[in-house]
Amino acid sequence: MHIPPFDNANKPIVDVDHDLVPLNYFNIVKLKAGETFEYKLDGYETCIVPATGTVDVEVGGETFAEIGNRGVDVWDGDPEGVYVPTAMGARITARTDTETFVAGAKYAETLTPFAVRSHELDLVQYGSDDTKTHRKIKHILGAGHHDRVGRLLVSELFTVGAGGWSGFPSHKHDTDRLPEETRHDETYNFRFKPDYGSGLQMLQRVDNEPGDAYHVMNGSTVLIDKGYHPCCVLPGYEMYYFTILGGLSQRSLKQYFQPTHEEQLHTIPGIMDMVAKFK
Repeated sequence: MHIPPFDNANKPIVDVDHDLVPLNYFNIVKLKAGETFEYKLDGYETCIVPATGTVDVEVGGETFAEIGNRGVDVWDGDPEGVYVPTAMGARITARTDTETFVAGAKYAETLTPFAVRSHELDLVQYGSDDTKTHRKIKHILGAGHHDRVGRLLVSELFTVGAGGWSGFPSHKHDTDRLPEETRHDETYNFRFKPDYGSGLQMLQRVDNEPGDAYHVMNGSTVLIDKGYHPCCVLPGYEMYYFTILGGLSQRSLKQYFQPTHEEQLHTIPGIMDMVAKFK
């Protein structure tokens, strides 16, 4: 499902118990310097990540100051975030004008809040220009946080250079059937550089049968409930997408690669490192 860019007025784009991706939650909060935003979610753990600007976050009696150091867009520096446990209220105060992502996953237990600073990111770069798969991943809540987070995985993905594919070889993660695959709902929010760029999100429900394709633009949100889902960017533009994964029964992600294209795993440099970092 593709949700075109729109002004969500600080209300959830993907609310709790969404019909397609009930394991996910997603909001974009836009604040002017000095403004505040508060929320509390029962049944969902969340992560606050400024796309641009700097915020203070109060949660669980603690204040995590000066989160985020980016300027005009997501290419202007590295992300930072604050983990907000289930059923714990959070207050965001904008130090500068900011656009802030709030990513969530369904989880019943209440854990302990913490901040993720830019030097603590889990970074992966793989692919190649020759294979049109060159990209960089910045894991905010990645594998290094398995002992501190319930079901939520949060990352930023960048195409490196202009043009190319992401999420290829095509994979899915819509069914709990270990060891082959886990059920993880997924939500993307896309950005392009320059911002009038665009791309294509594919969704193939069944291997080697016709599927759907969505024209994604700057600010598009895509919900992945099931199926194989590669995406690409127009030549001459760079693509970014904020990624939220929520697991049904475990946090570790086990991707099932599309049989028709699985052999391409052996042609893309470093892709198995990417798979390992998502687990």
